Amino acid sequence: MKVDVPALVAQAREGRPRAVARLISLVEGASPQLREVMAALAPLAGGAYVVGLTGSPGVGKSTSTSALVSAYRRAGKRVGVLAVDPSSPFSGGALLGDRVRMSEHASDPGVYIRSMATRGHLGGLAWAAPQAIRVLDAAGCDVVLVETVGVGQSEVEIASQADTSVVLLAPGMGDGIQAAKAGILEIGDVYVVNKADRAGADATARELNHMLGLGESRGPGDWRPPIVKTVAARGEGVDEVVEALEKHRAWMEERGVLAERRRARAAHEVETIAVTALRERIGDLHGDRRLEALSERIVAGELDPYAAADELVAGLTGR
Repeated sequence: MKVDVPALVAQAREGRPRAVARLISLVEGASPQLREVMAALAPLAGGAYVVGLTGSPGVGKSTSTSALVSAYRRAGKRVGVLAVDPSSPFSGGALLGDRVRMSEHASDPGVYIRSMATRGHLGGLAWAAPQAIRVLDAAGCDVVLVETVGVGQSEVEIASQADTSVVLLAPGMGDGIQAAKAGILEIGDVYVVNKADRAGADATARELNHMLGLGESRGPGDWRPPIVKTVAARGEGVDEVVEALEKHRAWMEERGVLAERRRARAAHEVETIAVTALRERIGDLHGDRRLEALSERIVAGELDPYAAADELVAGLTGR
């Protein structure tokens, strides 16, 4: 059923959660009106600070996200939360339901929480996450927190979607090795050692600091990711995390890094949409005579696969 997009966007700007939910559902469902939705949101977005939270399962991402929501709400900011969950293999829906674990914020009109299923998309994010972030941004959220699946080595995609990436670790989980494996030492802007009341928290922080020191050299004025210890379940250290986030944001704004990251994010989104559209057009070619003719020439040794692909792309794009 066709929806009144301008009216829906206006309601979302007023903070009506049903309108925000409907817009994100249109995004997730790849609605035929998706382009109309994005066109309506484009001039309204760009004001939200996007913070990504990632880390191995069990480090307390949901608890930390909830604690950050509380901290930002105390500061009077509207907060959107995009909690990306693994997909159910049966329904395709979100499996873990982070909204349940953030239920304390459910009745707060200044907080919007949405769980999204990955639907098989790798990288720790749902394929529709960039558009969903834009919906929350345009709806007037000052801060958008994006919590990734926490799937280990494939969760680093958050670095391309967030203004600031927060990497969470916990003592006693082999996180030092995991950090090196997953490549998260390259994506973190702020590191948080959660569950710092456990034995080994200081050792985890020292090891992480040592590993960061072994990374690429930084020049004067370059950002050095801070390491903050927290006990998110009790709210301890959360204000220090917010302070670190604000310092990073100020550093990025001062040096033009924030604008550059957002331009790169937009370029990546455009590229993804274009490649997806092209892939769909190629998918429609199964059984098409052009594809059959090219495959026959490859089998006959008249053409190599790369040259055939070039011909196919040229035919599809008119180039």
